[in-house]
Amino acid sequence: MVTSSDFICPGHSRPVVGLQYSAETEDGTFLLSACHDKTAMLRDGESGDWIGTFEGHNGAVWWAALNPTATLVATASGDFSAKVWNAITGDEQYTFKHKHIVRTVDWTPDSRRVATAGKEQIVRIFDIGKPDAEPDVLSGHEKLIKVLLCTNEPSGVQLLTGGDDKTLRTWDLRTLKQSQQLDLDGAITSVAMSQDGKMLTVAAGDDVLFLDRATLSIIRKHSIPTINGVNSAALHPNGRSFVAGGGNFWVYLYDYETCEELQCSKGHHGPVYCVRFGPSGQYYTSGGDDGTIRTWRVQNSDYL
Repeated sequence: MVTSSDFICPGHSRPVVGLQYSAETEDGTFLLSACHDKTAMLRDGESGDWIGTFEGHNGAVWWAALNPTATLVATASGDFSAKVWNAITGDEQYTFKHKHIVRTVDWTPDSRRVATAGKEQIVRIFDIGKPDAEPDVLSGHEKLIKVLLCTNEPSGVQLLTGGDDKTLRTWDLRTLKQSQQLDLDGAITSVAMSQDGKMLTVAAGDDVLFLDRATLSIIRKHSIPTINGVNSAALHPNGRSFVAGGGNFWVYLYDYETCEELQCSKGHHGPVYCVRFGPSGQYYTSGGDDGTIRTWRVQNSDYL
């Protein structure tokens, strides 16, 4: 089934490379985007209406992350810095300098620390209560780190990282030591957590993998060479389908079990860099090289 986008969110002028939906808050849900036009934007998670723009970087914004309460935003940039912003007022609060391009950023679950990574092949962890203090550093990756995700485990906060060295690694933030490693066949371009927090969806080369979050064991793996390199993938909240996008400009909805193509969404005029499901699962959203954010409704009611 071929579909066109239900609505387009204008505003960005360069490739949109990162998207994140917030959890439900008393003010609703929010959609945060990261763009090479040096900005991040916050929108209403249901309507896509613009709320505000975070301006202040001097280089491409590669990733942006909301804290769990959607009151703070962290951004990672090609200007060799990461920034923390007040998501309500839009004010810049802190700038953390790096020695090279910062590609990814995330918050610890308590919103007290920000983790960053990128071209330096290390992870830095900044305490925003002590912004002038030296960050903790995690070393082990041998190439560019593209993805980073903080999770709350029974043993404490865990950090997940992956990148061009084709490894997915977990780190115990109590000891600052690596705890697990999974070697994959392709460079890792995207990691997304399922809505129930139990599964990770990983894009690596031509593959989309579904992993047990706690053990990193592979539950299911689908190879999709027709996409010309999977840049991003995400699992539907009910676990029955997943969405993926990559180098061939289209966004696809697949059956989780069989990888049967359910829906092909055409509209982007360049590679698709990021895909995410809205919290309700009624629609999915994509960001692409053409500078647009497009939202597509799931057409097959059997998968809702």
